[in-house]
Amino acid sequence: MGMLTLSSALPAFHSDGCSSFTSKSLACSPSPVQVTIFYISLYLVALAEAGHKPCAQAFGADQFDQHHPKESVSRSSFFNWWYFGMCSGTAATTMVSSYIQDNIGWGLGFGIPCLVMVFALAMFLLGTRRYRYYTSTRSSPFARLARALIALIRGSKSSQSDNALASEDDEFNTEHREEVRGLLRLFPIWATCIIYAVIFSQSSTFFTKQAATLDRRIGQSFKVPPAALQTFISVTIITFIPVYDRLFVPVARRFTRLSSGITMLQRIGTGLVLAMVAMAVAALVEMKRLGVARDAGLVDEPKAALPMSLWWMVPQYVLFGLSDVFAMIGLQEFFYDQVPDALRSLGLAFFLSIFGVGHFLSSFLISAIDGATKKSGASWFSNNLNRAHLDYFYWLLAGLCAVELLAFLIVSRVYVYKKRVAHHDDGAAAVM
Repeated sequence: MGMLTLSSALPAFHSDGCSSFTSKSLACSPSPVQVTIFYISLYLVALAEAGHKPCAQAFGADQFDQHHPKESVSRSSFFNWWYFGMCSGTAATTMVSSYIQDNIGWGLGFGIPCLVMVFALAMFLLGTRRYRYYTSTRSSPFARLARALIALIRGSKSSQSDNALASEDDEFNTEHREEVRGLLRLFPIWATCIIYAVIFSQSSTFFTKQAATLDRRIGQSFKVPPAALQTFISVTIITFIPVYDRLFVPVARRFTRLSSGITMLQRIGTGLVLAMVAMAVAALVEMKRLGVARDAGLVDEPKAALPMSLWWMVPQYVLFGLSDVFAMIGLQEFFYDQVPDALRSLGLAFFLSIFGVGHFLSSFLISAIDGATKKSGASWFSNNLNRAHLDYFYWLLAGLCAVELLAFLIVSRVYVYKKRVAHHDDGAAAVM
């Protein structure tokens, strides 16, 4: 972020006569040095995110002892409040930073997040001596899992090569092979959440393009930026997470006697249902938008604002936010909790890979459908959205999500949770 700030703010990095503070002309092109620093900064941010996202969340959850009744309950709440903080930051960035970048300058727009990161790093370092650290006296968990996986593939329960490992860990043939089986059991859950990730990627792409065609006026002069509608997702999450954690969970706990209220898979399944409903609502709203364009005679005027308020799109954003409260947080907790203790960061990386694959699959679906529908002369993804058929695409995603939900229910019924200590509302402990 520091390099981005410098490349945007310092005149030395700009072409002659251009400045991020003084000129907004399209004729001002970036200098080669500025472009180089910009791309280096992006790669550094991506590298930092790859290490930060899975490790920081796992490290935070490790601060709660699952064998302690109160801390076990708090650890389940931790995932709710972690995502609450993430979405609060996203909402602030969308509403404040985007305005500063568009109306004041990119230097200040990048500089403020940079200072926030410096402050966050300082706060993190202040607690260094008080953190709990997970330590293991055994060999590398990756090495143990690799050897156990090879043994499983060979189908041998013992061999001469296992003797050296047996001296290190007498329970290798049982415990560590169970760890491998536990990781493999996660794959069906992972696979049945891919379409959810495809749906997740639509809120920042086609939804924004649709919003740009609507009447976005508030009052006489102010126009809502199309991307600002994404704030409704964050606001919904910020609003509903406290309700879920402080109201829904205690009520559900009375019936289920589970510290988390409902199981992790039940929470994920609820999120998948809401995602399917969100796509159905998005399809209906798009059908309405296309109808308004036809009735107003604006089909061939894609830049004209349609006589349809942008508030029509708010329900689908709210449903996306509710879906995230259940599915997104449920997936985070599930992939943290169900992997071997020494591989919790890997479990959260496994969770993040769902969305990486989902974004790639979304691009593939769009390219394939666009190529197929262009042959008939009416692409679903025409540059003129008034002649496109995003409603068909949304109905397709809703149908795929329904199939995914059915597969998820089947997989969930046969899934066996990793044995762990569960604390009920009355303080009693049980092995699950």
